[in-house]
Amino acid sequence: MIQQHREFFNNGFSKEKYQAFLNDLASDFDYLPTFRVAETPFFIPSQLKAQLIEGCQHVVDFIKRKDFNQLTEPSLGLNFNVPNQNRHTEFLAIDFGICEEDGKIIPKLIEVQGFPSVFNFQYNLFEKIKKAYPYLSQFTPYLSDLDSDGYLKIFKKTVLNGYQPEEVILLEIEPEKQNTKIDFYYCQRDLGVPFVCVTEVIKKGKQLFYINKKGREIQIKRIYNRVIFDELEARKDLNMQFSFLEELDVEWAGHPNWFYRISKFILPYLNGPYFIETTLLSELKEIPDDLENYVLKPLFSFSGSGVIFNVKKSDVEAVKDKDLYILQKKAKYVPVLQAIEGKVKAEVRILAVWPEKDENPTLIGNLVRLSRGEMIGVKFNKDKDWVGGTIGLFEK
Repeated sequence: MIQQHREFFNNGFSKEKYQAFLNDLASDFDYLPTFRVAETPFFIPSQLKAQLIEGCQHVVDFIKRKDFNQLTEPSLGLNFNVPNQNRHTEFLAIDFGICEEDGKIIPKLIEVQGFPSVFNFQYNLFEKIKKAYPYLSQFTPYLSDLDSDGYLKIFKKTVLNGYQPEEVILLEIEPEKQNTKIDFYYCQRDLGVPFVCVTEVIKKGKQLFYINKKGREIQIKRIYNRVIFDELEARKDLNMQFSFLEELDVEWAGHPNWFYRISKFILPYLNGPYFIETTLLSELKEIPDDLENYVLKPLFSFSGSGVIFNVKKSDVEAVKDKDLYILQKKAKYVPVLQAIEGKVKAEVRILAVWPEKDENPTLIGNLVRLSRGEMIGVKFNKDKDWVGGTIGLFEK
């Protein structure tokens, strides 16, 4: 997309440049991300940028409805409701597939999450891309008229909320084993916020503590929460001193309830040009005859687990808890990025933060995933090139 920029990048590309870029990315922590980083950024034309922003605004308008909490209460289920929910989420990740409709390119909402993404990694990824390709400094991945300093400033404000960095922790399950740990490393370096495993948190009464690198016990005032709750539910082996469901003397940067409230659960409620027909299975009046045009998805899953792409009638009938699954029309992804060989599909995740006292969220950046497979995801892109995670660039 933006043909002249694509041609210029492709003509100057070499495998040696790409490897040098990866080596530089690995140099900060002597560690290369375990997920694939793509060979190229994604150039986003102004019309598509405007559509992405408009689509995000429609999502935000729905989340700001006065009856939003009432509508999404069932998403918490019977066994999950963390005390002290704040008035709005502090993070949004809004995923759009780049699709085709009536012969025109249009973004279609695939998923929305009230949960953090790799905010720190994307910031540093762009710095590495500019170093590898200096002429790309004329572009920006940032939104809302932010530059790199503005991006980091508002993100830091959202995470810390006025606390000292050592009073805030990034909480995760075995962070050193997570696929996104490169983001934790950058968060610790750029914000000064340590990452801590859920099993290392010490509970005293209603207060939580961790042991810092100097061996001192520090009270946790605020948690930057990165725990995926279906993973937590599956890990019965974890020896934790606290429960998320307890009344605790701690603030949340990303309150756990928003993980469920702002999720695939809200997709059936959204209507408009940027949304795809989505039905909760419990609301499905009859199984469509053209199931080849649908995807069956669990409401709460991580990294595409449990998604059935080639749906059969028996798959729909086999679902026992129909309140926890959706049937969604397939997005008609169109290969829009010209690689050295062939064309590649793209999905753009718009990243937004919503500081505690702000009336509205701020769109600040993006993440792009490139795919040659049926779906956007690692298992559909094994042993392929010009696929994986990257960043979208807008003309200044």
